Amino acid sequence: MTHFIPLLAITWNLETILAVILGAILLIVFLILVAFFNIWLRAKVAGAAVTFMELIALRLRRIPVSYVVDTRITAVKSGIDLSVDQLSTHVLAGGNIQMVVLALIAAQKARIFLDFDRACAIDLATKGTGKTVLEAVKTSVNPKVIDCPGPSGPKNTVDAVAKDGILIRAKARVTVRTNLDRFVGGATEETIVARVGEGIVSTIGSSITYKDVLENPDRISKTVLNKALDSNTAFEILSIDIADVDVGENIGAKLEAEQAETNKLVAQAQAEVRRAAAVASEQEMVARTQEMRARVVEAEAQIPLAMAEAFRSGNLGIMDYYRMKNIQADTNMRDNIADPESGSDDKGDKGGY
Repeated sequence: MTHFIPLLAITWNLETILAVILGAILLIVFLILVAFFNIWLRAKVAGAAVTFMELIALRLRRIPVSYVVDTRITAVKSGIDLSVDQLSTHVLAGGNIQMVVLALIAAQKARIFLDFDRACAIDLATKGTGKTVLEAVKTSVNPKVIDCPGPSGPKNTVDAVAKDGILIRAKARVTVRTNLDRFVGGATEETIVARVGEGIVSTIGSSITYKDVLENPDRISKTVLNKALDSNTAFEILSIDIADVDVGENIGAKLEAEQAETNKLVAQAQAEVRRAAAVASEQEMVARTQEMRARVVEAEAQIPLAMAEAFRSGNLGIMDYYRMKNIQADTNMRDNIADPESGSDDKGDKGGY
């Protein structure tokens, strides 16, 4: 009897523990039912059934359960079978599953092929750009018009000069639609605007006169459209329409006038260089003349010395000296008669030695 009481106590303790564990399990199940029953029932009634394990997994991954389930209901009701795992994976990647599902529905209604993976890729590609995958699909269905140049640019027109030098100002409107196959990794609207602007400038620049552009403005759109400007972009160009063409100033004449003014300044500068060189040469010749006169004076100064040396050496006599003086006097007289206005002092100086 003494051994039976401890055994009964042990049995009672095990039963209590099992009861507690069972109660805890029932409590957890009750809390799960309270937390997820409405969502589970809503999905069940809508024909987009989900399991409680999927709901619990969403909660553990900190994903909004109602957001995922409601999006799945929208997809299933539209005939698009998407699993909870697919939707939750895109949410974890930072995507917007609601926009993805709406884009898939729009593509399905428009009979455009678009699978879930490509829609998710487009959604992630447009993240942070202010655009959505739904807008991309809508643009693929309903083409949009892009102004060239864009309204946010520094100029309102594309300016180009024809071969005759006349400035032409043009404005174009480009009709495009989204190419979903090239949307991921394709160039954006800015590239389309830049390429169309380049094509307009090239076409106007190749025109002989500005009159050709004014007579056939559609020539610009046809030439630009034939260049396949939408290659490697996210859009397909449907048409390019020239909205406005205006005649500007005569750039060619202005450039020629500026070139002529520049040539004149260059010629003046070259003439000034030549004048300065001539003045320098003249001054150099004056200096050389003065140098030669100094040499003459120096040579004349040697004559009296030579005469004195001749007297001392006996090579010159007194009669020879007076004879030379008479010749000098006769020469001075003839010079005065030939040029009476000249001073006699200068002539006398010539024979003063």
